[in-house]
Amino acid sequence: MRIFITGSAGFIGSHVVEEFLEHGYAVKALVHYNSDSYLGNLRYLDPKRWGRQLDIVFGDVRDARLMLETARDCDAIVHLAALIGIPYSYVAPQSYLATNVNGSLNVLEAARELSLRRVVVTSTSEVYGTALYSPIDELHPLQAQSPYSASKISADKLAESYYRSFGVPAVILRPFNTYGPRQSARAIIPTILSQLLAGRPKLALGSLSPKRDLVFVKDTARAFRLALEAKDIESETIHCGTGEAVSIGQLAELCMEVTGRKVEIVEEVARVRPEKSEVGLLLANSAKAKRMLGWTPTVSLRKGLEHVAEFIESNIDHFNVDRYTV
Repeated sequence: MRIFITGSAGFIGSHVVEEFLEHGYAVKALVHYNSDSYLGNLRYLDPKRWGRQLDIVFGDVRDARLMLETARDCDAIVHLAALIGIPYSYVAPQSYLATNVNGSLNVLEAARELSLRRVVVTSTSEVYGTALYSPIDELHPLQAQSPYSASKISADKLAESYYRSFGVPAVILRPFNTYGPRQSARAIIPTILSQLLAGRPKLALGSLSPKRDLVFVKDTARAFRLALEAKDIESETIHCGTGEAVSIGQLAELCMEVTGRKVEIVEEVARVRPEKSEVGLLLANSAKAKRMLGWTPTVSLRKGLEHVAEFIESNIDHFNVDRYTV
C-alpha cells in the first residue's frame, strides 16, 4: 500500500512516517512548503535507507486541489497536519481554523473523490477539556477550553460527518499527551529537560498541578499503523494512552532524577494558561484500542524520558527555550 501522510515533518508525523516505512509501506510524505526546502523532523531519517519507498512532497493542507492531486496515486491517508501550540491559539485563532478545520476538510474531500480505503484523522485529548469523569473513555463529552481544542473538535466532527454522509472510511485516533525525541522545546518535557541539561540554576515552569497521561512517541506511531490496518473500525474514535497520569510537578522531579540535577522550581506567569482554559486532568481509558487494534503501550515513562534526554544532549544547541514566548 502507498500511504499519504500529512504533517510528516512534525514531531509525531516523522515517527509515523518511520513506522510505516519500517513495516514495508510506500509513503508519500507531505511537508509544509518553505523556501529553504527544510524537511523539519524528516531530516532525522536516512534517505539512502528508504530510497524510492519514501516520496517527499512540499505543499499545504489548506490547498484543496493539491490534496486531491497528491493523494491520487495513494491507497489511504494518515492526516496529522495541524497547528498544535495551545498558547498561540489564543493569539491567532483564525489560523487554527484555516489549517485544522479547512485542512481536514480538504483531506476528507480528497478521500471522498478518490474512494480511498481509509483516512486516519489525528485528534487530541484536549478536546475533552477538564474531565467530568476519569479515566476518560471515548463517550466523554467534548469541551472546547481553547481555540486549539475547538478547531480539533470541529475536525473530528467533520470526519464523523463524512463517514455518515458520504461513506468516507474515516477513523479518528485520539492520542493523549505524546512525548519523545524530536519534540519541540515548547512542549513540557523538552522544556524541563533542556533547562536541566543546559545547567540552569532554576527550573522555570507554568502550573505544576495539571496531570497528564504521557505516551512515548514510538507507541503512538504504532497506534497509527494499527488504526490503518485494523478491519471494520470505520467511524470509530479510539484513544491512545497509558491509563496513568502524572502531574507537571511530579514530572519535573522525575526529570531531575533522570538527569541527576536537583534545582529549584519557579512558576513563570507567562507560562500559565488562562484559569478557565487550563485542563486539570487528562487520563485515558484505552480499553478500546486494546480490543480493536491490539494496542497497548510498551515504553515506561522513565525509559522514555531517558530517550528524550539523550536526544536533547545530542542536539542541545537546538533547544534554546528562551526563544519561546507563547
